[in-house]
Amino acid sequence: MNNPLDTVIALHKRGEPVGITSICSAHPLVLEAAMAQAREDGDLLLIEATSNQVDQDGGYTGMRPADFRDLVYRAADRAGLARERIVLGGDHLGPNRWRSLPAEQAMARVDVLVAAYVEAGFTKIHLDCSYPCADDATPLPDEVMAARAARMLAVAERTAAAIGRTGELRYVIGTEVPVPGGAEETIEELLPTTAESARATLARHRAAFAAQGLEEVWPQVIALVVQPGVEFDHLRVVDYDRDRTKDLQRVLDDEPTMVFEAHSTDYQTVPRLAALVEDHWAVLKVGPGLTFALREALFALAAIEAELVAEPDRSNLPEVVEQRMRAEPGQWAKYYTGGAAEQRLARRYSYSDRMRYYWPDPEIEGAQRRLLANLTGREIPLPLLSQYLPDQYRRVREGTLGNHPGELVLDRIRDVLRGYRQAATPARPGRAA
Repeated sequence: MNNPLDTVIALHKRGEPVGITSICSAHPLVLEAAMAQAREDGDLLLIEATSNQVDQDGGYTGMRPADFRDLVYRAADRAGLARERIVLGGDHLGPNRWRSLPAEQAMARVDVLVAAYVEAGFTKIHLDCSYPCADDATPLPDEVMAARAARMLAVAERTAAAIGRTGELRYVIGTEVPVPGGAEETIEELLPTTAESARATLARHRAAFAAQGLEEVWPQVIALVVQPGVEFDHLRVVDYDRDRTKDLQRVLDDEPTMVFEAHSTDYQTVPRLAALVEDHWAVLKVGPGLTFALREALFALAAIEAELVAEPDRSNLPEVVEQRMRAEPGQWAKYYTGGAAEQRLARRYSYSDRMRYYWPDPEIEGAQRRLLANLTGREIPLPLLSQYLPDQYRRVREGTLGNHPGELVLDRIRDVLRGYRQAATPARPGRAA
């Protein structure tokens, strides 16, 4: 059976520089912006949940796979986007959440995780067993990673058959993957995957699938995750340099159904994203860059609010976020080092955007609602809009965007999505590497 992603892959393998953006976020405003952009563009929308966000026990979002599916579909219904245009993906599925356990115990939980994603209708499955468990040797041998990925594949295929969806699943493999949630350290040097290593990953996974009696599933593997040399830390972005991947770019020439998948593409410039697509990274994943734009918009509105609303009535959103992050440091403390001033700067403005884990906090949600309510029905003076949201100011002046707080926030998020669409659409002028 076909999967909507097959068309994108087939066009790319035919030589067209097309790709697809993978939205890796559970934030309702990010999802709303993505729906609006997909509806306007007429595009397929790929939305992925990571194994630390969503699992059979709820993940850090409190959602199981079926809950995440329902969240996405409700957003699509509100946006007037047909559910058939949405592909759901499970990212970094594997033992990452349970690596403190012995391997067999962890993998038993992974079996349940994979089945839950497939039963919920996720059809893009990343088989990621690159994390050693408590009783594993380190570094984890490549053959062990591949064997565990094949075990996950077998579970996924059995589950798909049981619910009448044989042949619908598409898989992503790859052992050189960024850590879910972002790097815990400052990046000093980042080397692209070698062509030899990529070929070895392909060979080991193909052999492991065959050992499970699943060699016929190989054409359903649509992407290989390798490191193209892109990443970001708290203050720095490592930009794509295609000259460093010339040999790697040719690795999939003999794989008729497979492209590369690029993780951590957040904050790359549009020309560099376009170069990635041209060089066969046809799946571009973005997550923190979207909630970074969300924070920019909300904090800009908070600055406008401070000019227009009496102090006792203000939301004080940035201050509430800071208080809650300091009160519950578990999602940022091991990532943001340095002195108090450096940590404060990182909490607010870091590219790694650990703030994204705090938006569901009830106090923060309440402050966000108050901010938007304070500015709804109030005419935001254009000079203030120009000061704090200049791109949205221009569109308001042109008459293409309403001067309403909710619309302004969504449009700022869509600025990021517009860049990705431009990069993944053929016939674009001004390419650069």
